[in-house]
Amino acid sequence: MVEEEKKQRQHKEMEEEMMQQLRFKATELLIREEWKESIQVYSHFISLSLDSLSKINEKSEPDQFSKLQKSLCLALSNRAEAKSRLRDFYEALEDCDQALQIESTHFKTLLCKGKILLNLNQYSNASDCFKLALNDLQNNGNSEILNGYLDRCKKLEFQSRMGTFDLSDWVLNGFRGKSPELAEYIGSIQIKKSENRGRGLFSTKNIEAGTLLFVTKAVATDRGILPESVEDSKMVMWKDFVDKVFDAAAKCRKTHDLICKLSTGEDEEGLEVPDISLFRPETGEEKYLLPKEKPEMSRILNILDVNSLTEDAISAKVLGKNSDYYGVGLWILASFVNHSCYPNARRLHIGDHLMVHASRDIKAGEEITFAYFDVLTPLKKRREMSKTWGFHCNCKRCRFEEDMIDHKEGLREIEISLECGSDSSDGVVRLEEGMKKWMVKGKTEKGYLRASFWTIFSEVFGSEKSMRRWGRRIPPVEVVGESVADAVGCDERVLKMVVDGLRRNGGGVMEMEKAMKLGRYVYGKVMKKNAMKALLELSIHEQSYYN
Repeated sequence: MVEEEKKQRQHKEMEEEMMQQLRFKATELLIREEWKESIQVYSHFISLSLDSLSKINEKSEPDQFSKLQKSLCLALSNRAEAKSRLRDFYEALEDCDQALQIESTHFKTLLCKGKILLNLNQYSNASDCFKLALNDLQNNGNSEILNGYLDRCKKLEFQSRMGTFDLSDWVLNGFRGKSPELAEYIGSIQIKKSENRGRGLFSTKNIEAGTLLFVTKAVATDRGILPESVEDSKMVMWKDFVDKVFDAAAKCRKTHDLICKLSTGEDEEGLEVPDISLFRPETGEEKYLLPKEKPEMSRILNILDVNSLTEDAISAKVLGKNSDYYGVGLWILASFVNHSCYPNARRLHIGDHLMVHASRDIKAGEEITFAYFDVLTPLKKRREMSKTWGFHCNCKRCRFEEDMIDHKEGLREIEISLECGSDSSDGVVRLEEGMKKWMVKGKTEKGYLRASFWTIFSEVFGSEKSMRRWGRRIPPVEVVGESVADAVGCDERVLKMVVDGLRRNGGGVMEMEKAMKLGRYVYGKVMKKNAMKALLELSIHEQSYYN
């Protein structure tokens, strides 16, 4: 009997020694940031701890039971930290919840869980964790850090709820330092069947130009400065990007499910129309703690072929560090935005976030659209471009211009003469006089045609000689700019031409206000006037007014 007890004691001591070694090894790997290896060792330790706890009687051995429970709690917390570093957030949350079942106020676990929830854009839930940790007497003087996290949560929750973002300080600071931390936000939009192609995003109320429609973070991105062998570099970048998306889908069931809501380019009419609430970070989180599904690589590839976005697109503007890079990414909600040659939305790329705003006024029920390609080109060229994208644009502008070419003599002649290298000034004058003859009325319809012939307008407005020669037969640059912006939502080229023209003409307060208005069409209402002025590089003598 004594011998048996001795053997049991020795076995127990060996087990304790092995668990101690495992714990030290796991901690060492964690400190060295070898996340995968530390997870493996912690998993072994956790398994042995659970086995040992099942053999101990809590009442007869309370000290041993309590000691093992504390070790298990810490191990689960550390494994959660390692999993979160690998962006395996939902598995990390499971470990946190198990640790908090053992010790509901465990400081390290509350801090870890709060940071994970912050990464998942669950600002209110993250704030609750940080508040609990702040109230813990064992927070070891980390009050300043916790208050910092609480301030971040408060700011991001306000952004997410109200859609109020301000990039002014970052812009005025020359984009130095990290790009601003942004919340995810969904404004007055919904997903519906589109008359033109499959599903689309639609406004649910009247929206003023410059207003944010939504802000979303990429599932994955890949960026790089392209060398001379551009195509080879793009292929390598594309492979890395696909791997990142696949990894994100494999680690998170919610990400996988949302990606699978996107089109593969087939059976557009048969696709379900998801509710916009699914794309809110806090929606249905409990569902995603269920076992993950393994993504199908072939389906992921088909989805990315149709839905990935490049940061150098004509409807995009990159702000900050990534402005020198070619980038590709997957922003799920933005993938529901269809093309139109009469677009009403633009996007700002800031870090891994995409801010989409109205680039002209949008009516309730109107579909939200981007320009997939350059729409400051004639109809013929746009038809060629849309064919390469695999669709036929049937927007209001395209229908108007088709009718004009079919029934109005002279418009096609202007197009042909310009293709043959005729004088730009002559083309502008013929177009402006033709519009009077053809009874083209209203800023928008004039804007359609001026946008189609923007190249010759920009050449004329860029030449003082042409402007002096033709005088009033050519309308003022701000009039043309406003009509083009009304037709296609404005872009940097139109904005630059208007600002340059106003500079040359002295640019009074009223004219400069018009330039600022066009600036909001391009950049959205996400910065104050002085920051917008810095972007537009307006005349220095106007600084006192706009500051």
